[in-house]
Amino acid sequence: MGLTRKAWNNVVIFSMLLMIFFLNGIHHKLNPEEHVVGPQRLLPEQSFVLTLAFPGYKIERIGTSWRIDGPWQASVEQLHGLVTLWQSIELEVANESLSADKALSVARFWLASEELPLSYQLYYDNDQYYLFDKQQQHWLLLSTEQATQLFAPLPLFNSSN
Repeated sequence: MGLTRKAWNNVVIFSMLLMIFFLNGIHHKLNPEEHVVGPQRLLPEQSFVLTLAFPGYKIERIGTSWRIDGPWQASVEQLHGLVTLWQSIELEVANESLSADKALSVARFWLASEELPLSYQLYYDNDQYYLFDKQQQHWLLLSTEQATQLFAPLPLFNSSN
């Protein structure tokens, strides 16, 4: 083949681009995204919660105890119970997608092992509560009782109230 040096450079560049596109997409074929089924934990197992924040409320770990900053009056045992509930609860994955403007509230967790906070948004639609796990991009089903327990400092409003 009688290609010039410039032409060979173009061939090399285009073949490298094709290889990059091929390798960039092949991981989706080799490791397809798994559909999550069954109950899912909200927080990683053995997570060490430093702070839990709701709009207008902040629950912080102080040594081995807890304190709250906000108008909700709760004992140390109630605060510990709330954090423990978030750490232990498992919820079913929902096949749902709601508009971000329908969010009732949000809970943010700062964990010792994470650089950024974990965020969970609470939604209410068609007589059902949903929790959106922003990190995992999962929608989770919540009963009214679970929503009331997890968001205890906040009055939950929905269409039936």
